[in-house]
Amino acid sequence: MPNQLTKTTMEPETAVLRELTYAQAVREALQIAMTRDEHVFMLGEDIGVYGGAFGISDGLLEQFGPERVRDTPISEAVIAGTAVGAAMTGMRPIAEIQFMDFITLSMEQLVLQGAKIRFMFGGKVTVPMVLRTPAGSGTGAAAQHSESLEAWFVHVPGLKVVMPSTPYDVKGLLLASIEDDNPVIFVEHKLLYRTKGHVPEGYYTVPLSQSEVKREGSDLTVVATSIMVPRALEAADTLAQEGIELEVVDPRTLKPYDSDTITQSVIKTGKALVVHEAPKTGGFGGEVVAEIVAGEAFDYLDAPVRRLAGLDMPIPYNRELERAAVPQVEDIVREARELVQGAY
Repeated sequence: MPNQLTKTTMEPETAVLRELTYAQAVREALQIAMTRDEHVFMLGEDIGVYGGAFGISDGLLEQFGPERVRDTPISEAVIAGTAVGAAMTGMRPIAEIQFMDFITLSMEQLVLQGAKIRFMFGGKVTVPMVLRTPAGSGTGAAAQHSESLEAWFVHVPGLKVVMPSTPYDVKGLLLASIEDDNPVIFVEHKLLYRTKGHVPEGYYTVPLSQSEVKREGSDLTVVATSIMVPRALEAADTLAQEGIELEVVDPRTLKPYDSDTITQSVIKTGKALVVHEAPKTGGFGGEVVAEIVAGEAFDYLDAPVRRLAGLDMPIPYNRELERAAVPQVEDIVREARELVQGAY
């Protein structure tokens, strides 16, 4: 069953839907936020004249000027530190880290400073900043430009972590993140930038604590994040031809995390498969599984909960090996079929 737009968003009732790419939806959210609030500005490597490594900020320098679209030195520590400091003074910075791998160079600023300041100052200071970063494999960029590190930041109190999978979600979630008074790590998968979907004109937000059922089904709940959502939906279409109906749930926000939607889905289907690109060990999927087996859904399980994730290895440069290192559509089909048919 195709997904219907939820009414839980702040979407205008008269909004006109158009088809945009994921990248266009991100750019539109940035334009709207900067037009609505003069305190919002952008900073990052090559985001101005060059338009960003993936073309996201193309044209924004001409529209808003160099004071609000700031090219920075090649220093992730400087980018993150500047964002934290600017947020403390009342600005709403949107920082860009060119590849998520490079976020490792800004850990002190994000983890020890940005995430902690509101607590250490007793709430008298907030840190309303967004750090956008492309993540994931699939572009042949090898081990140092292809990582999925979201689980690191889920583990840090004080940070919020968002992973949109559709153009509709990425626009609404980015606008909500910019308006939030806490630091948000906003993860955009590189392969999603060219995907298309319906996006309302104008302003709307998607709550930062709400999972969504992307497809309804009765035989198995598939909890998928980021690029794994369209892959899970494709797998669902394949299995539907065999009479197997998958229910696909997208958490959208990993922290704060809405487990209730997932719980209710598992109660309905009796089986669960959790899919993400990051390596299995220490991945976010373990948190989802723990919530399922420790909560209300446990009594309704008809099979063990499975995790399907990336291999515990750096992403290879070779395209075939790269593909083999992370779950593909056929992997989801295989795991789901085995769970439904009892081959476990």
